[in-house]
Amino acid sequence: MRDGAKTAPAPPPKPQDLCSWITRHPGHLRAEEEQQLDDVLSRRSQMPALRGHVESFARMICDRTGTCLPAWIRVVRADDLPHLHAFSDGLERDLDAVIAGLTPPWSSGPVDGHVNRIKMLKRQMYGRASLPLLRKRVLLA
Repeated sequence: MRDGAKTAPAPPPKPQDLCSWITRHPGHLRAEEEQQLDDVLSRRSQMPALRGHVESFARMICDRTGTCLPAWIRVVRADDLPHLHAFSDGLERDLDAVIAGLTPPWSSGPVDGHVNRIKMLKRQMYGRASLPLLRKRVLLA
């Protein structure tokens, strides 16, 4: 009886795994992840379109081509993907700021990192942070 027993089908991937596979660069997927993703994409009709939109948005971010954002929003709205519609609505509410953030070649990342570090130091002092004490901790850290 054991020889004739069927093996159980593989469990479906977790939503967070699927999200990770779709948002990751296609060249960085392992072979089994690529196989599972292709299997899921072949089962659902909306998934290939979703993957294409996510890849084109990621390309827009990496290439710093924020001027292509209105065209991307129009293409997303043409498909039946309600969650991407909600995302594109949020982008469109502040379109000028999003385009300005995606277009210039410089980044405010280092400044944001320092601000985040200072806020962490302040939180560690549990509200006892006078300005001179905070200044000393920032300079010594």
